[in-house]
Amino acid sequence: MLRSDAKRRVSKHAVRLNRAPASSQDGAWGLWPRPRNQTKKTAVSDASAAPRNSPARVLFASLIGTTIEFFDFYIYATAAVLVFPKLFFPGGDPATATLQSFATFAIAFFARPVGAALFGHFGDRVGRKATLVAALMTMGLSTVAIGLLPTYEQAGLLAPLLLCLFRIGQGLGLGGEWGGAVLLATENAPPGKEAWYGMFPQLGAPIGFLCSTGSFLILTDTLSDADFLSWGWRIPFIASAALVLVGLWVRLKITETPAFQKAIEREERVRVPMAEVFSNHFPTLAIATVAAAATFAIFYLMTVFTLSWGTSTLGYTRGQFLPMQMIGVLFLGLMIPVSAKLADRFGRAETLIAASLGIVAYGFAFEPLFVAGDAVSVTVFLSIGLGLMGLTYGPLGAALAELFPTAVRYTGASVAFTLAGILGASPAPYIATSLAKSHGVAAVGWYLSAVAGAAALSFLLIGWKFPTSRTVRA
Repeated sequence: MLRSDAKRRVSKHAVRLNRAPASSQDGAWGLWPRPRNQTKKTAVSDASAAPRNSPARVLFASLIGTTIEFFDFYIYATAAVLVFPKLFFPGGDPATATLQSFATFAIAFFARPVGAALFGHFGDRVGRKATLVAALMTMGLSTVAIGLLPTYEQAGLLAPLLLCLFRIGQGLGLGGEWGGAVLLATENAPPGKEAWYGMFPQLGAPIGFLCSTGSFLILTDTLSDADFLSWGWRIPFIASAALVLVGLWVRLKITETPAFQKAIEREERVRVPMAEVFSNHFPTLAIATVAAAATFAIFYLMTVFTLSWGTSTLGYTRGQFLPMQMIGVLFLGLMIPVSAKLADRFGRAETLIAASLGIVAYGFAFEPLFVAGDAVSVTVFLSIGLGLMGLTYGPLGAALAELFPTAVRYTGASVAFTLAGILGASPAPYIATSLAKSHGVAAVGWYLSAVAGAAALSFLLIGWKFPTSRTVRA
């Protein structure tokens, strides 16, 4: 009887410890326990399983891969506006050709979850390193192939069909790249620096955007329209091959992540990771998808919608608006490391909830800043919006990775991220344009606030539903 009472007291004490509020060092709310205050090794960054990779090599390998992937993705987006309607869809009126070109752009968003599932399966079964190399090759070869395609005038219907095929290849590669790059960084991170390491793959988005936009600005300024449409547009696509070679050289020199090697030693791998995610981790997957959607929504509102509305309705030329967007993207890049530091210091949930609430407030200032009528106000508007996006984007890699165990982490994090892209990014420009036409630009801000509010509630739910993060699993 005494022994039974003692067991009950120990059990109750253990529950209290698990649910106890974190100290001030662990963050204001203690929703996500901070790894550096734990005594156990982390599952995300278990350094005891194998010799450590060089930190510089790990961070560069994770950064160069996502930079290439997003560079390739964004040059297609730009070419879909400037080039493809004229060269691959010349029949009919220009508006129809543009819509057909945008349709090929959208294909990649639906290919990305397939890529996440496909590469996630092999990433959780075979290993992070080999899968990352395959994802980079898929994206790189598809991009170079687009740069070598014949036009509709040269090959007829085969030209747009091949364009769609290689666009699907881009989507597959990007779907598999992000999760692997994040795990390469976070699973090699020292305890307490998972968010800092995990933000390096996130920097690939602003760097890729700046490089792609800058390359097309240079080409359109230095070449005649005839030369640009004849051969100039192909240069960024073909030149990406050099970046791919650098990325492959770096990635082939790294070893497998310690966490995955330990999963092999413990025989923790599952036969079908996707089935495991949907059968045993579906609530986590669903909540994580909604939580990450606001990040995509604000990015595509700040880039696609504002560019379209600013040039078609507010009277700016493309040459005037793109530099303003590039300044905004600089603030996106600056806020990513800031948010990663905050996430390691105060916790993932605390940082992401605060950033999401900031976006909610920003939504109510959307119209006054955007339609102010001068370039300075619009630049400030874009800088604040993309800066807030950086605050949510920086810790997102570590946050999503920590929600899933090692055996299904590649699949779970990748699928959540890509589904969030479909939910937040794909409909955002269309919904925003429809709202702006029917209810005014202010309605676009309300839409953004609603999406960000849902994200804040999701992060709050994650923090309470998973008080013991995967970071404390040995």
